[in-house]
Amino acid sequence: MKELLVKEFEFRVFTESYDRIYKCLSMLNDQQIWQSPNDTIPPIGNLLLHLSGNAQQWVLASFGDRVDNRKRDEEFIRQTKIKKADLLFLLEHLKVNLKATLSEVSNEQLHSEMIIQGFTVTGFSAIIHVIEHFSYHTGQITTLTKWLTNKDTAFYGGIDLNQLNQFRNLN
Repeated sequence: MKELLVKEFEFRVFTESYDRIYKCLSMLNDQQIWQSPNDTIPPIGNLLLHLSGNAQQWVLASFGDRVDNRKRDEEFIRQTKIKKADLLFLLEHLKVNLKATLSEVSNEQLHSEMIIQGFTVTGFSAIIHVIEHFSYHTGQITTLTKWLTNKDTAFYGGIDLNQLNQFRNLN
């Protein structure tokens, strides 16, 4: 079970979300990552700080030996001096730490209950939360990129998405 969950995490977060986030960042300059249409929509830079803080709290501090010192509200303060290259480094550093931590997660931890942000969840649920969280905010980053550039991200360029389902046993 653990191996399947970690494999799915790596695909959904590191392949799908990271690739899409990197594509979006490649379309933007340092100024654009701190722009948003209004004060209620966080800019891309803040969404990346928020994704990092969330994954650190929900995975690294919950399963690893790290202290939970997250200051969530600070993730939404515009940090216009932080450059795109710094955010890319943050994501890569996060990826290395997540991979290391997830490789050490035990089946017992997946079934154990923990309290994160005041919510009682299992370890399994905490990992699923981070997958969902990345997906949700990757969609926001994509929408903001399209708004800022007036360009399509072409995530599925060259792929026919109108194919019918074909079920097969993967064993």
